[in-house]
Amino acid sequence: MIKVPVGLTDTEHTILICKDTESNIGYIDFIGFRCEQLLPLPPQPKRKIEYFGDSITSGTGMDMLVIACDKGQWYDQHNAYMSYGPRTSRNLNAEWQLTSLAGVGLLHSCCNMKVVLPQIYDKVLLAADSIGWDFKAYQPDVVTICIGQNDGPQDSTLFCSTYVKLIASIRQHYPKADIICLSSPMADANLSPVLKRYLTGTVSYMTTHGDKKVYKYFFSRQYHNGCGGHPDIDEHKLIADELTACIKRVKGW
Repeated sequence: MIKVPVGLTDTEHTILICKDTESNIGYIDFIGFRCEQLLPLPPQPKRKIEYFGDSITSGTGMDMLVIACDKGQWYDQHNAYMSYGPRTSRNLNAEWQLTSLAGVGLLHSCCNMKVVLPQIYDKVLLAADSIGWDFKAYQPDVVTICIGQNDGPQDSTLFCSTYVKLIASIRQHYPKADIICLSSPMADANLSPVLKRYLTGTVSYMTTHGDKKVYKYFFSRQYHNGCGGHPDIDEHKLIADELTACIKRVKGW
């Protein structure tokens, strides 16, 4: 149960509820508020963005302010609200939605995971490959895909062809969205050039075959100061700043 913080003044307050862990980790059971009066909500942002990805997109291993790395549960350093996607959306005054799962890959997932992103991106509970998601409820203006860190170097033809199929599948759900394929901000000097080649080939294929609303973006450097080599909370801000500038160029926002 969430209690009212001590010391609040007798005036208007805004309460934000955000689940900082992934869909398969814990849950929020919202009962309601007990207050003097509920005021009308401010208008929702008109812009919408959805972020597909793995642990980086989920905000894994980034927040050590309360619990240090390798202490507590493995997900105790999750902080979805402060991860690069929500930060980017706040920079652009846009709604956000994270569709991400730690460990997932395009062809190969880590940690004995039995699913890959193309298999689960359209499900409610990603880790369980469960009930289908209702895409009509949220139609983003921009979609970003950040995948490949857990795959590592793969057969380039298979990787790119699978990526093309994933984009085509997402396009069926979001016919008007601009889709931006991102390199992994965690990638080291060996993986980074590999992912750049994959993304260049994938986006080139999509453009050549008629989808002119698919783009690529390569992050400027490796971000890895968090737990397990993930970006930390400060680096997520830098990643968001890079992505914000990219989306501004694509959308003219």
